[in-house]
Amino acid sequence: MTSDFADALVSGRPLVLDGGMSNQLESAGHDLSDGLWSARLLAEEPEAIGEAHLAYFEAGADVAITASYQATFEGFARHGVGRHAASELMALSVESAREAARRARTDRRLWVAASAGPYGAMLADGSEYRGRYGLGAGELERFHRPRLEVLAAARPDVLALETVPDTEEAAALLRAVRHLGVPAWLSYTVAGDRTRAGQPLEEAFALAADADEVIAVGVNCCAPEDVAGAVETAARVTGKPVVVYPNSGEAWDAEARAWRGRSSFAAGEVRGWRAAGARLVGGCCRVGPEAIRSVAAALTPG
Repeated sequence: MTSDFADALVSGRPLVLDGGMSNQLESAGHDLSDGLWSARLLAEEPEAIGEAHLAYFEAGADVAITASYQATFEGFARHGVGRHAASELMALSVESAREAARRARTDRRLWVAASAGPYGAMLADGSEYRGRYGLGAGELERFHRPRLEVLAAARPDVLALETVPDTEEAAALLRAVRHLGVPAWLSYTVAGDRTRAGQPLEEAFALAADADEVIAVGVNCCAPEDVAGAVETAARVTGKPVVVYPNSGEAWDAEARAWRGRSSFAAGEVRGWRAAGARLVGGCCRVGPEAIRSVAAALTPG
């Protein structure tokens, strides 16, 4: 699929993604402890979402990922939000990022990626790090397609099919994204050289090799140490540009709903990722604006 964003991936310097939305909101004092996570603020304090996007743009990010990762019809319904209002909030996630791009003090072209997290994100129990939900491919496709239609209608530059834990859900997402008229990237959450559900990455990336809608493949929400091998495998198996945005290196304790361990995210590693084929590079959970500033500096020629 051709688009301005797809063209940008194969020309010029690699694009810098933003960092974690949740940690940026939490650092500003917002409580994200309920099941909607950052999506709750789309309804209650949308200006906070815009300020988070702006902080990353001004730190050097070229691409903002919207606050719609955990925004689903089912999740909103559990919190008393009807279907029409939920659609409006999903669309607002894209407009909030667009408005932040307009406010950013830069002459770079800025882009918006509409986030669609996995089914497990809606459950808010950590199951996005396990996959294998016990649902069939048709059920997963029926879950994803309606919100992808809403996000696509809001005209982001790209759909971010992110933090996908297994090939079953990836296959459903690839069907759900067909004919929406917006390109997508497919990004797995991984452990070592396998998806979180244990499938080899060669098998996982191969699903997207012939998907015209998918313009980049890669990994996110993983340990920084898992990135280099995944970049090489994704580039070799698919021939597509590679997207990478790992966590800080700390580990999420789903039962305690807290991060454990120490950060191992090092911006200096991005030159190696770029050399192996990465064209979209940023950070995920616990990676903030200063780290993204360092990533941007590492990817700037000279």
